Amino acid sequence: VLLPFSLESGSIHAFLGPFAGQNKKRFGNTLLPEDSSTLPFIHSPEIELTLFGDTTKIFRAFPPVKDRHSSWLTRVEASMHSEWKETGIFEFIQLAKFDLHLFDPQMLISAIFFWNRETRAFEVPCGFFFPPLLDIAAITGLAPIGDRFHPDAFEEEISIKEISISWDKKTYLAFITAHLGQPGTPVSTSEHIAFLMYWLSACVFCTPSLQVPKYYYILAQTLHSKKKICLSKLLLASLNTCLDEASESLFRESGPRNLSGPLWLLQLWLNAIFEKKLCLLSTPTPICELEGARLTTLTPWKRLVDNFAKYVGAILSFTEFT
Repeated sequence: VLLPFSLESGSIHAFLGPFAGQNKKRFGNTLLPEDSSTLPFIHSPEIELTLFGDTTKIFRAFPPVKDRHSSWLTRVEASMHSEWKETGIFEFIQLAKFDLHLFDPQMLISAIFFWNRETRAFEVPCGFFFPPLLDIAAITGLAPIGDRFHPDAFEEEISIKEISISWDKKTYLAFITAHLGQPGTPVSTSEHIAFLMYWLSACVFCTPSLQVPKYYYILAQTLHSKKKICLSKLLLASLNTCLDEASESLFRESGPRNLSGPLWLLQLWLNAIFEKKLCLLSTPTPICELEGARLTTLTPWKRLVDNFAKYVGAILSFTEFT
């Protein structure tokens, strides 16, 4: 349980409890065996809320604003929309047209404090829970079925040497500028794969370097070839991994830095979870049937440190599954 409190000086702190120690028999976890080689779920006696001081830097790997890639997306979609529908990624790519770059740091960090790296789930009064695959399908429009993707399992059908990609232009804006085709010209295989690599790097898996790495080439080529892979499972696994890293990062002496991965998906899922409990207000619903598009409008705009305690209280109020 996280308990925020303020001192007479006005500074805000928090403490966690119970701890593994002399009260171990009373408060010990009866579900999971004790393991002295790992940190207990709760292990920090104090949390400095100064970590909210520069949240933009902490979450700088969030997807870029939609204006940066909208013209490229519109151009490629005009030529490839039927292929995207056949591959099953058309609706998912539509999310890049909405405000995925908006986030509420207090909501995200408060949830991450309840992430248990041992069970790989959020631990709340009613038990353990984690975004199920059907929630991911509802938010993204991705099918919950398909072939498992592993880079070694798919051959490089189109040699990377045959694709004219400027590997020296890796930052997002430079990559777009280097690979955006001229108006009126057809979208080539090279441009389509380059677009998919950018989209996977910036809008889906959100790389910490804010660059387009080569290791997304195989996945981009696989989607270009219209292979029926289960992208929803890959996305969910990536979210799981980034929550592990974010949870560990919160307890470093230097504080969390550059939290990356699909935390935008966590934001949208938390919006859905908290919508009724916190009466989150939506702006006019965008013209899109995808649930994820509607959820982008629920992200709170006001970034108040006081909201941290409000979100913690909301999480602790989940005393039963609904």
